[in-house]
Amino acid sequence: MPVFGDDTTADYGMGLVPIFCFRVPVPRRIVRAGPARTSARAQRWMKDFMTHDELNALLAPVVADLGLELVGIEFSPSSGGSLLRVYIDAPEQGVGIDDCERASREISALLDVHEPMSGHYTLEVSSPGLERPLFTPEHFVRFLGQEVRVNLNLPLDGRRRFQGPIRAVDGDRITIEQDGVPVEIVHANIAKARLVPDYVALGLAPARGEAGAAGRARRSGRARS
Repeated sequence: MPVFGDDTTADYGMGLVPIFCFRVPVPRRIVRAGPARTSARAQRWMKDFMTHDELNALLAPVVADLGLELVGIEFSPSSGGSLLRVYIDAPEQGVGIDDCERASREISALLDVHEPMSGHYTLEVSSPGLERPLFTPEHFVRFLGQEVRVNLNLPLDGRRRFQGPIRAVDGDRITIEQDGVPVEIVHANIAKARLVPDYVALGLAPARGEAGAAGRARRSGRARS
């Protein structure tokens, strides 16, 4: 039985933004994924189990049969109950809670049949949200020119975190502009990557000058009262 089946929200500093997800507890399983989107701790935890690519190949056709796209998979291990998060999308219209619920039922049934995991974990099927995760070089191509935040497995030029617009994608090499300087990153070295939305352009946050003016007006009103 699902323990969570509603839209959640995240506060990114400009109010609450909906992120649709659907969670189902799955007993007696521990998922295993490959290194592409898995921490070193998770890799040690899951090294004897199904790889990230194998799990993607297993789930993608089922999600596609629902008219949806499998964006990617994340795994968070925990001794108290691990989390397998599956991101889905419908590029032309986005996804809602009903889509997540349908996909969750199909994915859960598929994992029951193939049993690629052992132990206890929670399956969460989620929309990508505004801070969309990027899993493949093709994802970077799709969002060329947009700002992205990247965490690396191994440091590059003494740092593991980069943020800036995606300037180029050449095979498995991704160029991000960091502080006006192009930085080339090999995709295999990316531990996590997410878009950084322009909330002002989306109409979800006031422009900097407008926010300052509104704050000054509120302070002035309190002073007069």
